[in-house]
Amino acid sequence: MDLKLIAGNANPALAEEISDCLGTPLCATEVTRFPDGETFVHIEENIRGADVFVIQPTCPPVNENLMELLIIIDAVKRASAERVAAVIPYYGYGRQDRKHTGRVPISAKLVANLIETAGADRVLTLDLHAGQIQGFFDIPVDNLMVDPIFIRYFRREGIAEGRAVIVSPDLGAVKRARAIAEGLQLPLAIIEKRRVTSERVESLNLIGEVRGRRAIIVDDIISTGGTVLETVELLQREGVREIYAAFTHGIFAGDALERLRASPIKRIVVTNSIPPPDDGAGIIERIPVGELFAEVIARIHENRSVSEVFPHL
Repeated sequence: MDLKLIAGNANPALAEEISDCLGTPLCATEVTRFPDGETFVHIEENIRGADVFVIQPTCPPVNENLMELLIIIDAVKRASAERVAAVIPYYGYGRQDRKHTGRVPISAKLVANLIETAGADRVLTLDLHAGQIQGFFDIPVDNLMVDPIFIRYFRREGIAEGRAVIVSPDLGAVKRARAIAEGLQLPLAIIEKRRVTSERVESLNLIGEVRGRRAIIVDDIISTGGTVLETVELLQREGVREIYAAFTHGIFAGDALERLRASPIKRIVVTNSIPPPDDGAGIIERIPVGELFAEVIARIHENRSVSEVFPHL
């Protein structure tokens, strides 16, 4: 089978990065909107019998990008592709993975159903908010881990040197933070928190020693920045020396960027799974993940092991 790459409009820069790493050009594809807002897709070259990878994170605007992904998959399937893989660097609705109260949806499961119904044979994503989302699919799901990338970055920049500590901002982020702490041979601190309202989080307890240390907050998503700022406030009260933060997916909703710039955080590191905001000479630093996706896409296409990319797991 020929390898074909198709990109939606959600993150064209990342799609080009993956294409360059693979040495495979993106298929000529028209993805536009009708005047009433409906999505139109036209694949302008032959993909019959091909192994097609559709690159489209479902980042904000989530509903538009999700619908675009589904329509592209449908178009690819109807064009007689042999296999269709949905490459979703950021999986929107991933935080709605369970019923935390009565009469609410499990939207992450609904999205999985939609992707399968559209015709995807496989899903490739990065650092799902909850690993069990893989079980919502009845097709193979490769959930790539970002910790090797962050570990290399912190070592290269010297941030992990001296008296540093990895901080998990809540119990849900512990597994991710522990993997990075072990990779860097650093201690781990955990913050126990309680959500007061849907808009406000109150940090209650710090487990671990941070006084006089460089704190590196690690989590999968930064959206409004509320949890991070609560964490920073607590760490300052506990006497940290300086604060860095690393997140796989940087949404930066609303006025998050302005609030974070005004905080004591020295640097916020995110991947380019989502198009980054215009930060000028601000505190955001982007780590590319195109090479990682390209490596895994090549392995899937050639029917080689993906787990070998993450030997520590």
